Order: sequence, then C-alpha cells, then structure tokens
Amino acid sequence: QMQLVESGGGLVQAGGSLRLSCAASGGIFVRCTMGWFRQAPENERECVALIGWAGGSVDYADSVKGRFTISRDNAKNTVYLQMDNLKDEDTATYYCAADYLSQRLSKTRHEYDYWGQGTQVTVSS
Repeated sequence: QMQLVESGGGLVQAGGSLRLSCAASGGIFVRCTMGWFRQAPENERECVALIGWAGGSVDYADSVKGRFTISRDNAKNTVYLQMDNLKDEDTATYYCAADYLSQRLSKTRHEYDYWGQGTQVTVSS
C-alpha cells in the first residue's frame, strides 16, 4: 500500500510562485505514473500535470501550460509541481496521485490507485 503526502501549499498573491512536493512511501515509486490533480469548491477534480516513470514524458492541462512544471526525483520517491505566475483560478486543493504499473499518462482520475490527502493553494488578487 503506497502512501502519498503532499506539502508546500499556502497563500500567495497573484503572479507569485509555489512549489508543491509529494513524498511517496510503501510502494514502488519508479513504476508509477504520477499526477497532480486539483479540485476547487463545487468543481470536479481535474488533472493538472502528469509525469511518466523516468520523467521524460510529461503532460499538462491547457490552463497551466507554460506556468506549471512537473518533475520527479526517483531517488527521493518525490514528485514536484512548480507553479509560477499563479492566477486566482488556480485556487484549489491540490492532490498527488499514483497510477501503479501504468505507462500511460492518463488524465482520468479513476485510473489512479493511490491519492494523497491534499494541500490547499489559495491565490489572492
């Protein structure tokens, strides 16, 4: 059973930056496609960014392309989300997720096996 713990959320002004981290334990991190999802109140949970096993394959939601960067450090069992030029509409709870043994970068949340508890990101204008 894999555990995922997010950190790095907080309150930031519009135009600012935050770096989220997700530390994994209890599983084979290197065999997981990792994703960051977010959910704002009354909205569906949406995929923000994905990264493949070795980090060479990435994918982003159109709304964050050019502003967010996903990366991973397999030696530390950690995935990161660098968020720059933050906007009001980025305010949400951000979740880390793991799709075990899949080499596909799926944006479908139901395909993910493990989830973190979430970290709140609030962008003020």
